[in-house]
Amino acid sequence: MNESGTIGWGIVGAGHIAHRFAQGLMHVRDARIARTWSRRAESVDAFVQRFGGAACATFDEVLASDVDAVYIATLNDTHAQFACAALAAGKHVLCEKPATLNERELEAVLATARTSGRLFMEAMKPPFFPLYRKLREHLASDPIGPVGLVRAGCSVANVPASHPSFSLAQGGGALLDIGIYEMFLAVDWLGAPLEVQTFGRLGASGVDTFASVHSRHEAGIAQLFCGLDLDGKGDALLAGPLGHVTVHEKWWNPVRATVSYCDGRVVELKEPFEGGGLNYETEHFCELIRAGALESPIMTHAKSRQMISMTDSARAALGLRFPGE
Repeated sequence: MNESGTIGWGIVGAGHIAHRFAQGLMHVRDARIARTWSRRAESVDAFVQRFGGAACATFDEVLASDVDAVYIATLNDTHAQFACAALAAGKHVLCEKPATLNERELEAVLATARTSGRLFMEAMKPPFFPLYRKLREHLASDPIGPVGLVRAGCSVANVPASHPSFSLAQGGGALLDIGIYEMFLAVDWLGAPLEVQTFGRLGASGVDTFASVHSRHEAGIAQLFCGLDLDGKGDALLAGPLGHVTVHEKWWNPVRATVSYCDGRVVELKEPFEGGGLNYETEHFCELIRAGALESPIMTHAKSRQMISMTDSARAALGLRFPGE
């Protein structure tokens, strides 16, 4: 961080999500892309030409530079490896979801963060969107009572067979690529999972192509689904004793919610977002760096642990193991 407080970012990976991050960064004050690296040099060159900063020939070159923070936008199987290396090099790390393939890897990342005294956060975008924050504020002042049921899901039927989501070696599957969002919603409103039951199926490549997860939490029950071979709606329901909330499609990029009360009142909430949406989590992360924080009070390490423990349990029920596990 230079004297003006501007935070320099190193980007690891130059695919679709890295482009979305860079677009969002344009809406974050006092932040810039300084270095970018990916295994494909041509993709890095195109990325730098569009968004600025310098191209790096190796990952180590990013770590040896003066960047303050590293955003990891690679495939799932490399998240833990790159996160640990960046933290050990003294960089703060914002890592795309899922933070790691499993709980064992997550504990290694968090241990490295503690040892290095650096900030680590899983890039789980929903809680930072204006609509989600507005919903939290509304329910604090006009509650539906304690939320006791979370129902959410999304299944996408037109994913190409060549997509990394279908790659066992790269940590694909519906649970880690889509279901992790639903896991977040469950633990955010209901607390830690106490029991997880899963039904689903594995596809030809060995990853889960559909999963239905029922979980019991400290404060209630969650009904979740995710898939790569069916077309399923992407809204969410939060139910309490005094009413319920529908967060309309696509709930993970929330724009609109309807609060329906048992007394007949209906409140419509609408909050558009700018910059593609990733800018809100990035701005929060930058504020944490400036404050010297080592953990987000919103996307906590405990939430990451609870989410990945749910996917671990769900994968075990389906018999899905990744190479090396």
